[in-house]
Amino acid sequence: MLSRREMLAWSAAAVGTPWALAADDADPTNVFTGDLKPTDARLGAPRTFNDYIPFSPPQTKEAWEARRTKLREQLLVANGLWPMPEKTPLNAVVHGRIERDGYTIEKVYFASMTGHYVSGNLYRPKASPDRKVGEVAKLPGVLFAHGHWKDGRFHDAGEKAAQASVDAKGEPDLDRGRFFMQALPATLAKLGFVVFQYDMVGYADSTAIVHREGFKDAAAELRLQSQMGLQTWNSIRALDFLTSLPDVDAKRIGMTGASGGGTQTFILSAIDDRISAAFPAVMVSTGMQGGCVCENCSLLRVGTGNIEIAALFAPKPLAMSAANDWTKELMTKGYPQLQELYALYGAKEKVLAKAWLEYGHQYNVHAREMMYGWFLKHLQGKTEEVKEAAFKPVPVAELSVYDAEHPRPKDELNAAKLRDAMTKASDEQIAKLTPKDAAGLKEFRRVVGTALRVMVGSEVPKSSDFTERLPPGGKHFADIDGHRAVRLILGRKGSKDAVPCCGLVAHGDPKEGLSRLVIWLHLKGKASLIESGKVAPAVKALTAAGYLVVAPDLLGTGENAFPKAPVADPTYAGFTFGYNRSLLANRVHDVLNVIASGDTFVNKRLVGWGEMGPVAILAKALAGGAVKKTAADLNGFNFEKVEDANDPMMLPGALKYGGMGAFLGLCAPGELLVHNHKATGSGNVSRAAYEAAGAAGKLTRSADKLDDAKVIEWLLK
Repeated sequence: MLSRREMLAWSAAAVGTPWALAADDADPTNVFTGDLKPTDARLGAPRTFNDYIPFSPPQTKEAWEARRTKLREQLLVANGLWPMPEKTPLNAVVHGRIERDGYTIEKVYFASMTGHYVSGNLYRPKASPDRKVGEVAKLPGVLFAHGHWKDGRFHDAGEKAAQASVDAKGEPDLDRGRFFMQALPATLAKLGFVVFQYDMVGYADSTAIVHREGFKDAAAELRLQSQMGLQTWNSIRALDFLTSLPDVDAKRIGMTGASGGGTQTFILSAIDDRISAAFPAVMVSTGMQGGCVCENCSLLRVGTGNIEIAALFAPKPLAMSAANDWTKELMTKGYPQLQELYALYGAKEKVLAKAWLEYGHQYNVHAREMMYGWFLKHLQGKTEEVKEAAFKPVPVAELSVYDAEHPRPKDELNAAKLRDAMTKASDEQIAKLTPKDAAGLKEFRRVVGTALRVMVGSEVPKSSDFTERLPPGGKHFADIDGHRAVRLILGRKGSKDAVPCCGLVAHGDPKEGLSRLVIWLHLKGKASLIESGKVAPAVKALTAAGYLVVAPDLLGTGENAFPKAPVADPTYAGFTFGYNRSLLANRVHDVLNVIASGDTFVNKRLVGWGEMGPVAILAKALAGGAVKKTAADLNGFNFEKVEDANDPMMLPGALKYGGMGAFLGLCAPGELLVHNHKATGSGNVSRAAYEAAGAAGKLTRSADKLDDAKVIEWLLK
């Protein structure tokens, strides 16, 4: 935006200057005239999990560490794990040992949370014959996530598919061709690892919740409850189980999995520091990011992708395999960038990738042998090539953890009841954050403020990070009703958003100089500055007091309206909001850009009219002290009213973190006028936050809607 000095210059020069408007420019706020069209890329098709998502490493380790912190927070918020839920007792049951050649298999189930159970098989090396009586050897452990192969842990590829694998030299024999799900943990156990192979939700023994179902409605979005989040939590608890075993060295833990199991691997490795070495197979790429609801959730990949998420593991040992699938370009797109990143730590040798393009989507013996060597090197300190030995599979029925003596737990919950329990636990956890003093307010801001930053996918940019362009055709200024109008297009570097804006200032040099700015938010956008060809009375009151009034056409409004209303993916909104901001989040993002563009103004104020009142609140909550006063019409809104993913007020996670009351609380101690808030339930937390900030007098509330004059009067005080 123009600086104060520039605004003063053209305001003073406007007196007596004829500013003729073109015939197609009857609205002086218009940025695009004639055949010119808006250029905001967000008006087009949204990103999807099939898009190309590259990664550009930062130039310094310090820059990456800062980015890493925020990205980890993004992953945790997206998965519903910020703050981390209470870890209730696992009450693990381990039974039914099966003796095999060089290893044993046991059956396991435990409660990852009350009423939800994780099941799997525990593979252990047989005890060394020279071990002393009573001695417990500490061995490295490995988590194995099976992915989307039919029946998961029980997978049998069948003789025909197995023979094809053998003929293609992808598998050495039919047993491994049919039962690679057993061959992998069996081999690791014989190599001296304790392996826990656990079920994805809806696979093998995990049948209480159907895979891909139960978490796809608007209520789940608002509370960030997803099948992916549940599986990620199960992975954390599986790691808790594995590291609790007396024969496992908790400081030497690896994780592997292919396809969807690869997703589970790099996600857990990114957020849980207990993983020491990782091997996600046929999943990490700049291409398809994961096509199942269990690999996607809202907010997860907004502004990022799988290569960067995998990079969060740096500088710890990370190896990957690729095949003739969406990972086929890994060696030239993704792997070189990961090497660059690891080089920042002087650890380039700790990232490795290899592609077998002669094979389709698989975790065959070649990739498995690469993984064995990787884990031996980094978890046992051995450098040796491993050739997987033949083995005899166990009949899959014998691997099931439930039997007559160990029936399914009676308190096992379906998706609906589990979600109710999750909601209750989360609400209690967030309620405890309601601030009572300065320390409590700091923690409230850390948790809820961080979550809001992730939900919006934005924060106030540095002045060097936003962009400002003149309207196409050079029609920068216009003159109307004793005011000069300046038209600009605002955006942010590295993005293709382009927000049309119009600022109005009274002709002549204002009495106190042009040092004050009001950002005006309205559903009609900048066109609302004008009424019947004249500057609107409320705007005139502000400009008469020496304010520059700037109104943006936030995404979906005014000249930045959609040519066709956007629709979230009808099968699962997380496929859309996992890669794109919601409309509400985009609008807040646009406001933050406007706030940053006015950084030379020492006194910035924000007003949100009607439906844009909540937008103003969210923007102020993120902008902090950059905005001095904020007036907002809550418009009787609360997030409980959102029942459709396509509601323009959808904000994934809003209810989980306390809704409008909590976001109002984040505005403390800034001066705030909130009106038309009747029945919004926004009072308790907001008042508590202002009291904790020692600023109770700076929060003004009116249950009824105030007229424009009252709002302007407060804003000008």
